Amino acid sequence: MGFKMGIVGMPNVGKSTLFNALTRTAAAQAANFPFCTIEPNVGEVAVPDKRLDKLAAIAGSKSIIPTRMTFVDIAGLVKGASKGEGLGNQFLANIRETDAIAHVLRCFEDGDVTHVDGRVDPVADAETIETELMLADLESIEKRLQNLIRKTRGGDKDAVQQVRLLEAAKVALEEGQPARTVDVDEDDVKAWKLLQLLTTKPVLYVCNVGEAEAAEGNAHSLAVAEMAASQGNAHVIISAQIEEEISQLEDDEAVMFLEEMGLAEAGLDRLIKAGYELLHLETYFTVGPKEARAWTVSAQTKAPQAAGVIHGDFEKGFIRAETIAYDDFVTLGGEQPAKEAGKMRAEGKSYVVKDGDVLHFLFNT
Repeated sequence: MGFKMGIVGMPNVGKSTLFNALTRTAAAQAANFPFCTIEPNVGEVAVPDKRLDKLAAIAGSKSIIPTRMTFVDIAGLVKGASKGEGLGNQFLANIRETDAIAHVLRCFEDGDVTHVDGRVDPVADAETIETELMLADLESIEKRLQNLIRKTRGGDKDAVQQVRLLEAAKVALEEGQPARTVDVDEDDVKAWKLLQLLTTKPVLYVCNVGEAEAAEGNAHSLAVAEMAASQGNAHVIISAQIEEEISQLEDDEAVMFLEEMGLAEAGLDRLIKAGYELLHLETYFTVGPKEARAWTVSAQTKAPQAAGVIHGDFEKGFIRAETIAYDDFVTLGGEQPAKEAGKMRAEGKSYVVKDGDVLHFLFNT
């Protein structure tokens, strides 16, 4: 699995330009007027991981298969979206299907690019979007509570749990706080996620700056960084314009271009890394002569569930996982040398997979 990130923001902040660059497509029309994105464009990108290339080279793998990340470019939201303004609720619904929200904020000055509110203030923009998502959640909660309360009278345990969680979310929202600020007990985590409240989604603020500010950012991105830190959210600084230019270059040219701009890596790489950290995701590998492949799991995933990411039968019939740490695999020169050095371990059902593990699963059919 990879993960699905919804790209949201006010109109004309550079969402579609960024989407085009990240997915190397022209699927989303980028134009200087509001609502140029009228359908939620979806694009998949390979998750860059240099470790996978090293493993493939050592094992002589014929093919390399990275894990993938899905971007959903969602139309520009405006004040009043929760009440149907702009393109309204249909696009709020698209956000529910994502794992996280990349909130693109305009942090550049350009008189040729219209701002829907006639000013550049990324913190205010973030507050506008957050408010609309909170209002949409409140409306959704009110409707759902009416139906669920009737079910609780009949002794429906699931309904009782949902009512309790929805009421906790409602209290937070009415106090002006997103639902993600609610402390949820471990026993309630699964039910909480199934509620699909918009403001439970982790947020990554993407500061879209001008080309000259891509390395260090500016006063606008600094204000966003302070806001994100106060909320416990993450932020990255990206120039959508630079990412668009990079997407048109060959790999070698792209590296030279990044060096000239004073950037260590492309914005895509930083965005994905930030997304993985935000969602507490990790990568393990399967390696052989046929293919080297990366797989994404949540942190603290146990071996049988990690096996299930490959195929459900692997999880159902799990026996054990033969495990080699990435550093051991690379340092010793492959599976056989690692095995001879005593670095291959047989791990059972309770083993928690670690980032970078090279795994081979044994299972009953």
